[in-house]
Amino acid sequence: MTNQFENLIQTIKSKVKGLKRKKPKKVYVKMDKTNSVRIEIRSRQARKLIDKTLQAADQPGKRPVCDS
Repeated sequence: MTNQFENLIQTIKSKVKGLKRKKPKKVYVKMDKTNSVRIEIRSRQARKLIDKTLQAADQPGKRPVCDS
């Protein structure tokens, strides 16, 4: 009975040690942005700037237009 208990404890310890081992992180290759993605990003930025400018134009004297 005692021998079975010790075997059980050893088995549990080995499983816990196995879980504690850190798995190596996978290395991913960073992909470059395609031209269509670059154009999409620029158009979003332009759209945000236009919206910001139009909001400022709708409320003259209340909010200055800033570059940030």
